[in-house]
Amino acid sequence: MAELQSIKARFGIIGNFPALNRALEKAIQVAPTDISVLVMGESGVGKEFIPKIIHGESRRKHQPYIVVNCGAIPEGTIDSELFGHEKGAFTGATSTRKGYFEVADGGTIFLDEVGELPLQTQVRLLRVLESGEFMKVGSSQVQKTNVRIVAATNVNMMKAIGDNRFREDLYYRLNTVQIDMPALRERKGDIHLLFRKFAIDFAEKYRMPELKLTDDAVSYLENYAFPGNVRQLRNLVEQMTVVEQNREVNSTKLAEYIPMNANLPAVISKTNTTGTSTDFSSERDIMYKILFDMRSDINDLKSLTSELIKNKGNSDLSLQEKNLINRIYTPDTQQATSPNSLLYFENNNSQQNQIHHPTIVSDNEDHDYNDVEDIEIEESRPESLSLQNNEKDLIIKALEKHKGRRNKAADELGISQRTLYRKIKQYNLEE
Repeated sequence: MAELQSIKARFGIIGNFPALNRALEKAIQVAPTDISVLVMGESGVGKEFIPKIIHGESRRKHQPYIVVNCGAIPEGTIDSELFGHEKGAFTGATSTRKGYFEVADGGTIFLDEVGELPLQTQVRLLRVLESGEFMKVGSSQVQKTNVRIVAATNVNMMKAIGDNRFREDLYYRLNTVQIDMPALRERKGDIHLLFRKFAIDFAEKYRMPELKLTDDAVSYLENYAFPGNVRQLRNLVEQMTVVEQNREVNSTKLAEYIPMNANLPAVISKTNTTGTSTDFSSERDIMYKILFDMRSDINDLKSLTSELIKNKGNSDLSLQEKNLINRIYTPDTQQATSPNSLLYFENNNSQQNQIHHPTIVSDNEDHDYNDVEDIEIEESRPESLSLQNNEKDLIIKALEKHKGRRNKAADELGISQRTLYRKIKQYNLEE
């Protein structure tokens, strides 16, 4: 217990949540060995402390410690960054360069966001883990290295393996020991402690009085979900330290910075120790759900339209059918009011709460409607619901907005540069 408190004090870790203590204890236990460690946890929980503890408590503590953000390095250069390259290996390689595995020989490499590694690089990394051997890009000479690897990721690894985005053999090789960092919303008792610590630090940094929370503000803070975890809390305290004039903050003021309904769009991925997700694991899953719901509404609307045609628009609509019409076709939408649309709303300036039924429009006014089977209806083509088309359009718009600057476009889209490069190549947008 004394050793655990010493580690917390040394690395500035605040909190007494059992799962946090367990993660730190495992890091201390494995530090003297050369076992590979995989740190799992959401973004912002403080995964970077674990490799620092492992390196600092190991026999390698006087050797190099290198942090590599795998998601921030473009796919075309990551092999060169990790393993080095020979002169002339590719365009721009004007000299021989050492990679991180050569520079960190005898020390520790922390591979952050390891789930973002390209498959080709994963093969090279697996060889290093199994034999300690690697080759520089453009070289045929095998080199040896003695490096301890600690990796971290916020990706659902089992899903990534199932999607063929991560090698299963590499996962099990990295995951000799798994350390799980708990989310901040699970550490309710630690939230106020962290707030006070950050408030003291920023008061000293900016030479301002320390922020204090009222009891209702503490309760409000502890019931907030914190999708950004400790990083979000730290940024919140820094912002309030600089902006707020009143140094005592109540729940009303706190709600101006983190409104409770801001939690609603956040979908939290519940992952157990095996990495199996029990909820939506990515924004892609949310998009799929939305598209499937839209497709269901469109199919229901088609059925309703067919029924109205058969009954010449005189059907009594159920409450569910009226809600469907109001949800998809509203009087202020372009699609519903366009004369060229198959369905539009007949507005006769009657009572405000009147349900406007769709009216069937034909290009041929002289058409005989006595026989329903003779009616030929051209379905208006809905906007494409393809994820790939929408994704491609968003990338094009972002690149045009930032005049081809891919780093700015990646920030706009909320993805890493490496992911953007891969998408550009996938959709043939390099020109």
